[in-house]
Amino acid sequence: MNYTSLKQLLDTFVDFLSTEKGYSENTCRAYTNDLEDFIAYFLTNRALAITDDDEKDIDTQDVAAVSGLIIRSYLGFLHKRNIKKSSVARKLSSIRSFLKFLERHGVISENPATSVITPKQDKPIPRYLTVDDMFRLLDSIKTDNLTGKRNRALLETMYSTGIRVSELVGLNVGDVEFSGKVIRVTGKGNMERIVPIGQKSLEFIKDYRKGLHLQKAVPVNHKGALFLNRNKGRLTARSVARILDKSSREAGLAIPVAPHDLRHSFATHMLDAGLDLRVVQELLGHKQLSTTQKYTHVSIDRLMAAYDSAHPRK
Repeated sequence: MNYTSLKQLLDTFVDFLSTEKGYSENTCRAYTNDLEDFIAYFLTNRALAITDDDEKDIDTQDVAAVSGLIIRSYLGFLHKRNIKKSSVARKLSSIRSFLKFLERHGVISENPATSVITPKQDKPIPRYLTVDDMFRLLDSIKTDNLTGKRNRALLETMYSTGIRVSELVGLNVGDVEFSGKVIRVTGKGNMERIVPIGQKSLEFIKDYRKGLHLQKAVPVNHKGALFLNRNKGRLTARSVARILDKSSREAGLAIPVAPHDLRHSFATHMLDAGLDLRVVQELLGHKQLSTTQKYTHVSIDRLMAAYDSAHPRK
């Protein structure tokens, strides 16, 4: 493989992620942003060491000069800018993947990022709503118009299934099996999974789709996007975030609510009700059980609080 610039190397890598790995557009964009930042830092700091007599073009074969030292220097640079530890860890992961790709294709002889230790991360407890607050949020949405019907249906669907907001907006009408009470979800890496959905959520979806047909917004046999915006196009994740923020404020909730909080709430409530951790892992579409285990901390903290308040010998 012959490359002439780091930009070409990056473009080839991102193309690999998209076509071979099946990564989403958002994921590929995140890799691009992370690596462009690192490459800019690398080139700037490499340029400081190059003299006027040096004819070397720092934007060509200089990728071979990437070392563990300069990667650690970059991490220190991010730390001084008060970048969150989770973001630093993600950026390092992007660099590792990029250099591993270059090593595999013979562009560099070894991956220098393997010697760099990932910064220890804080593990905040996922933010979630109580069952009462969750019901309060959903029941506060008025369904006397088409917009209200849609908003109630999409938030009910998120809480009923625990799917990601990207999976929610990607749903098509044909992905909902009303008789089987399941939906077909396309998750990370274009992996499909079948997720149960509650009858109440299905009823709100039916009511919303019926409203669309009555207003002749879409044909009766429409099989496109399940949830539509005002222009009858597919709803975006950003729009869902705005809808949820507005709905939570109108419900009088004390804290702002983001789409992922509904996913956290779903997982927490299911575990609190006694559902097996591995079943929750399957429902959420997590590859690693450790990703799901973070929700057990919420239940343990609640258990400890109840213990401390009830035990007579404190």
